Formats: sequence, structure tokens, C-alpha cells
Amino acid sequence: MILDRFRLTDRVGVVTGAGRGIGAAAAVGLAEAGADVVISARTEEQLAEVAALVEAAGRKAVVVPADLNDLDAVAQLADAAFDTFGRLDIVVNNVGGTMPRAFLDTSPRFLEEAFHFNVATAHALTRAAVPHMLKGGGGSVVSISSAMGRMAGRGFVAYGTAKAALAHFTRLAAADLAPKVRVNAIAVGSVATSALEVVLTDDTLRKVMEEGTPLHRIGDPEDIAAAVVYLSSDAGGYVTGKVIEVDGGLDHPNLDLGMADL
Repeated sequence: MILDRFRLTDRVGVVTGAGRGIGAAAAVGLAEAGADVVISARTEEQLAEVAALVEAAGRKAVVVPADLNDLDAVAQLADAAFDTFGRLDIVVNNVGGTMPRAFLDTSPRFLEEAFHFNVATAHALTRAAVPHMLKGGGGSVVSISSAMGRMAGRGFVAYGTAKAALAHFTRLAAADLAPKVRVNAIAVGSVATSALEVVLTDDTLRKVMEEGTPLHRIGDPEDIAAAVVYLSSDAGGYVTGKVIEVDGGLDHPNLDLGMADL
């Protein structure tokens, strides 16, 4: 049956930024498809809640509280998965994000920090995971990028540049690691997570954002989790080096952050 291709029975994944939002939804989605997961974020209490959902789906969760801005800490998650489960099949590079800033307030250091948090962390974990994946014959890497990596929006010079770099990292890594390891990314649009709280709690801002999206709604973390499961499973087995746009159909941003002209 075609649905069997979406199953991840007894596979093992690592999900970063898994305490809430897209990362939490991705971890639970992988578990519901049959995978055990290593989940990591800063806040242990949030991870414990996600672990309970994973276990309710009948799978195992290993909780690793960590500062994932630390490249050594994020790389060690690959070893944690392999040491615990004896295999590693899936990596979801979800940790990332950068607050918007006006251009003249975006220092070179701030830009470097955005690149570090959104790109270098993904590289560190992927690089550490690949040898373990190859022991099992291969694997899948899915990175969470953003529509702002291909679109223009005021205040997003650091975030958008970093996410654009993550998208092209995906293409280049896929070429390097084929055919055993597939590498893809998801360019997400506006999704109902804590990062969008200012919009979600303001009816006017929410309406503007919804009307600026062709599907006329803000995305749910499970919309992204479904794409993660697809790209991680055999259903996506002929897909690599691609950035899948899960953004409600966005062609142009509709963002007004109140930034000054510069």
C-alpha cells in the first residue's frame, strides 16, 4: 500500500529545537509514523511534555537539554542517538531563528550570529550524523528554512540571508552526500508558533497576514510536521537537494514591521 511508504517503523531521528512549535510537532509526527527520537532544546520541562506525547504514540524519546548554539553540543546529539538506539536515520535541523532588525541596526556581528545559529548548527549536526547514517545504509536530513530565504521583507536582512544560505547548504550537501544520504529543506511561511505570538494575539495583524496568504490562514506546526515525515520516509525517497515550500502559497511578503526606512 502507498501509505506504507510513509511509515518510519523502528527508525531513529534527532530533532533540534524540539521543545515547542515546529520542532515539537515534527518529533511527535515522526513518532506517530513509527520512529524513536532524540529531542533537544534549552528547556527541559518543555522537552518532557513532548517526550510524553512521543511515548503516548508508542515510541521512545530521549531528552537532551542543551544550548544548541553550542556546535559541540548539537553535534553530540548524533552520538546520543546512535549510542542509545544503535542507529540514526533522520535528522531534523529545526533550531534557528533571528529577530528582525532595521538595516542600520544589523551589525556585522549580528549577521554572523544569525548565520551561526541557522546554518552552522545544521552543518555541525549533519556532519556528525552522516557517519552513523552510513552504518545503516543511509538516511535523511531535513532542515527548516523559511520563505524569507527567497523573498524580500523589511527588517529581515540577517534572518533572510541566513535562511537563504541554509537553503543552498541543502542543495550543496545533497550533492556531496548522494546517493546514501538525502538532504532536503522546508521553506515555511507564517506558522502559529511562539515566534508569531505578536501576530496571533492581535486580530488586526493576524487578519493582514491571513489575507496576504493565498490560502487565507496561518499555518499549523502539523502542516510542517507532515512535510518532515514525507521527506524522512520512503515516500520521499526520490527527493534530494530540494527546498519544499510549505507556506500557504506565498509569492510576495506582506510584512510591516514598523521599521524605519534604514
